[in-house]
Amino acid sequence: MPDGPMVGILGGGQLGRMLADAAKTLGVRTKVLDPDEHASAGRVTTHILGAYTSPKALAALAEGCDVVTYEFENVPVEAAERIAETLPVHPTPEALRVAQDRLNERKLFGELGIASPTSVAVDAEHRIESALSRVGEPALLKARRLGYDGKGQFLISGAHDIADAWRAIAGAPAILDAFVGFERELSVIGVRASNGNCRFYPLAQNVHRGGILRVTTAPAPNVPEALREQAESAARAIMERLDYVGVLAVEFFQIGSDGDARLVANEIAPRVHNTGHWTIEGAPASQFENHIRAVLGMDLGDTTPAKPSAMVNAIGELPEASRVSAVPGAVLHDYEKAPRPGRKVGHVTITADTPKELHERLERYTRVVG
Repeated sequence: MPDGPMVGILGGGQLGRMLADAAKTLGVRTKVLDPDEHASAGRVTTHILGAYTSPKALAALAEGCDVVTYEFENVPVEAAERIAETLPVHPTPEALRVAQDRLNERKLFGELGIASPTSVAVDAEHRIESALSRVGEPALLKARRLGYDGKGQFLISGAHDIADAWRAIAGAPAILDAFVGFERELSVIGVRASNGNCRFYPLAQNVHRGGILRVTTAPAPNVPEALREQAESAARAIMERLDYVGVLAVEFFQIGSDGDARLVANEIAPRVHNTGHWTIEGAPASQFENHIRAVLGMDLGDTTPAKPSAMVNAIGELPEASRVSAVPGAVLHDYEKAPRPGRKVGHVTITADTPKELHERLERYTRVVG
């Protein structure tokens, strides 16, 4: 029996690990390139240990592959571009370039007519005060690059916070965002095939604490049809503009409620995403399976939710497996990463037959697990 196709993955974290697991179910082989000898994905697939910029390591990743993808957006664009000289890379290196820089993201939103917070580029501390006068107070100063899980940003309530804010982002090029008073945070996960066909998972509702995602619920409750259409339209426009192939996440703020509700785009992620982890147990084809399908030119899988689902991140340390199993419908996913404060070391998915039952199980999880 001939070997199946091979997908190379730049990055060996938990997302790479879950991509590799999904690939196996499709008869697809994988390998990852990651500079961390303890990379999570290295536990389940071939791990090439090396720097992302190493020509030797990149050549080893590309060897025998049909396509290369990436599992997080801080992979050097140059690495993706080098591989793209000889192999398809999906999503495109251009998608990586846009997503790595908040200013590029905002420019893209503007070009496509997608609403986003009022923002001003800031490249020096002395320019923050004039930027504040343009966007208003309070405002969020965000490093343009390498920010995630609440890192690289600072809430400015007035001119007295400017020095602290500049120190917090280490003087990096930044944008100043007008503060958005929102009802809730929502996200959409879309997937686009090479033939342009798009499918979407339902809007999910996300709860963050300390800048880190804690809980995602899908489908999000009480979503007007107009919001779903707005979210899918925005994601589709982004994917079409970038000639995108694979899974894309778009995070939004919901402003207003009921008939006055609208979405303001915050950021994109050109990859499988934390807010889509619920799809492993909650959809016929998970976001990970659909990403592999897309980049290999296979038919996309069904994104219709199988049942109401939730995802709870395990931050710092894993919950006890016996406590998780005490909650009906709960499944623990262990990334086999060393415990560390603020680190995502696993997640728990919870499914139920009805939204009411899911809410009850989430409450029980909080009581039993904490």
